[in-house]
Amino acid sequence: MIIGVGIDVAEIERFGESLLRTPQLAERLFSERELLLPSGERRGTASLAARFAAKEAVAKALGAPGGLRWRDAEVYVEESGQPRLRVLGTVAARAAELGVRNWHVSLSHDAGVASAVVIAEG
Repeated sequence: MIIGVGIDVAEIERFGESLLRTPQLAERLFSERELLLPSGERRGTASLAARFAAKEAVAKALGAPGGLRWRDAEVYVEESGQPRLRVLGTVAARAAELGVRNWHVSLSHDAGVASAVVIAEG
């Protein structure tokens, strides 16, 4: 049963400008695993913008309650290339309240826009 669906888009250039303007923003939004590639290099702006869009989509799928922490929703990619979602703390608590047991995530970026769709399934 679908409990919630969220979708969000982020303009990549604008998101990158925000990261440059506020150097601590990336650490407030993302875990170290989200920020860094397996090689240890920092992910590109388009990839981070898609992950940010996914975090916004998670909040929408959960009914957009206040008090969710950005880093309590972590987007990672399996070896197969499939994006996945790990929830912790405030996000996990809200998901448990609603009976969410599975997450489905789709990320994309093209033509200067990053997008994400998140489905919360019970």
